[in-house]
Amino acid sequence: MKIRLNNFKTLELEAKKLSIIGKFKGLMFSRRKNAEILLFEFKKPKKIIFHSLFCFFPFLIIWLDEQNNVIDKRIIPPFQLKISTTKPFSKVIEIPFNKKYSNILKIIDVRKI
Repeated sequence: MKIRLNNFKTLELEAKKLSIIGKFKGLMFSRRKNAEILLFEFKKPKKIIFHSLFCFFPFLIIWLDEQNNVIDKRIIPPFQLKISTTKPFSKVIEIPFNKKYSNILKIIDVRKI
């Protein structure tokens, strides 16, 4: 999947598309070392509140519109109860902070978030 970070920069990601049950679980109870990039897709734009309960490591959450443009992005610490954005979104990507995805996180430049 290709996401547009801004007008000049795109990023190709391989993300695990989640089933309905997978959308409820997300990164909960995953081990940091084995955690994968997750893709939440919705049929219509939504404004859903996420949480990071039972997720024992930080991750980056990216909200996307229908054309895979980044609407918002945030670093999420463990055990945060309410994670939301103000704009409707069609897709959400969760990228765990682990060695496997350190290059992707550098490209996104999480230091500026």
